[in-house]
Amino acid sequence: MKTTENFTEKADIYAKYRPHYPIKYINYLFSANKLKEDQIVADIGSGTGIFSLQMLEKGLNVMGVEPNDDMRKLAEQSLKRFSRYTSIKATAENTTLEGESIDLVTVAQAFHWFDKKAFKIESQRILKQKANVALVWNSRDLTNPIIKEIAEICQKTCPNFKGFSGGMEESPEMFNCFFKEGKYEFKKYQNDLKYDYEGFLGRNLSASYAPKENDKEYKRFVFLLSELFERYSENGNIVLQNITRSYLGNV
Repeated sequence: MKTTENFTEKADIYAKYRPHYPIKYINYLFSANKLKEDQIVADIGSGTGIFSLQMLEKGLNVMGVEPNDDMRKLAEQSLKRFSRYTSIKATAENTTLEGESIDLVTVAQAFHWFDKKAFKIESQRILKQKANVALVWNSRDLTNPIIKEIAEICQKTCPNFKGFSGGMEESPEMFNCFFKEGKYEFKKYQNDLKYDYEGFLGRNLSASYAPKENDKEYKRFVFLLSELFERYSENGNIVLQNITRSYLGNV
């Protein structure tokens, strides 16, 4: 399966249960990049539009570039009220955007799917001079016991599991290669996530590697997660320690 198809049939659950990004991070993006209303952001791998929405609410023009039909169509439906939103069926490596037309490239929760070298070249082509690329993930705190147990469940039941966010936290050298002269600004924000049972299950089922309902490991996956929820939840809720990681720089 091509990586562009990893979330086919998962768009609805992804949109419903994936978290937004901290307001502190959004404000940081604006100040660090000296953004003003009406400037143009290219949100690459924009998915169901979770991050695009936060940019649109700040008055920016957003070009949402997404190759997956299910994800893109859901974004188009949910963001159609914004006249400043443009949906584009294209890939990170070939965005079809005009050269030197973009004030900021953003990639939320998607960089690990890209061909890094090809995306770097494409970013250099579409960005205005001295404009930045912002990479961001909502990533699980791997030191947390609950997160460790979820990883163990995924290893047992998800054949395509290679670590959360494609193992992004384990390969920081990719950022040194991607950003110009290996220079970038790293920021992190505590962004703990509170879920009831439905939300907890939905968040885990929205992962690209999670089994779908007709897969043989689906019932075992759900059972083990349900058991974990019962052990750790308090008053019907569970808190997952989450860190928003930001990487910003020239390419």
